[in-house]
Amino acid sequence: MSPLDDSQQLAAQLLARRWLPRSHPLVKRALIDTELWNQLGARLAGVGLQLVDNVHADHIAVALMRPAESAVFGETGLAANNNLDIPRDGVALLVVLWSLIVLPKRQRQVARSDAIHAGQGEFFATDKPMPQAASVAPLISYRSLLADFGDQLGKKLRLDTNLKLLERHGFVTRRGEDIAEGPLLDLLIDYDLLAPRILDGALGDVLARAGHPVSRPEEAEQQDIDD
Repeated sequence: MSPLDDSQQLAAQLLARRWLPRSHPLVKRALIDTELWNQLGARLAGVGLQLVDNVHADHIAVALMRPAESAVFGETGLAANNNLDIPRDGVALLVVLWSLIVLPKRQRQVARSDAIHAGQGEFFATDKPMPQAASVAPLISYRSLLADFGDQLGKKLRLDTNLKLLERHGFVTRRGEDIAEGPLLDLLIDYDLLAPRILDGALGDVLARAGHPVSRPEEAEQQDIDD
């Protein structure tokens, strides 16, 4: 059997591990090598999968293509609120954690990226690096989460059960008593769809009353300029 080429190796690793860090040597190459990226996408598309990438995230992942979803989950699965069998209170916890981690992270990334860009001057105007998620994503205290949202999220037993489930699926990681962004938190949830619903909806008010106000990245950028 002939050795695997780079696109085959990447496809195999993504299928086996579900996600890979952007710092992985082959991933780093694929992100700047259009031919390799396209070859990888074509191999995954051959089995109904697509690459999921986000410049704000530190990983890439694979997900089902839309046409493959009905073949895999059927009509019943497509009508469910998620296809990972996460219970409703688990989905609520996921949305709260996404709001507490991803929204502030985006604000910090945009503010720092613009600050770097401003310092580079016009000569480097096309090069606008995005700070790594790990360097700007906040850690969420488990005790604070339980105190602020435990009643709404099913008390300690349900909160602990759902946290383990979200960790197993790669949405969060645990660092002692803290909860951190997992590889899939900013990849599999559509920011453009969810962020306005939170910022302009009832959850934004709930977060603010609990002492976790959230705002749009451009508002954080303006605050940084004002300061």
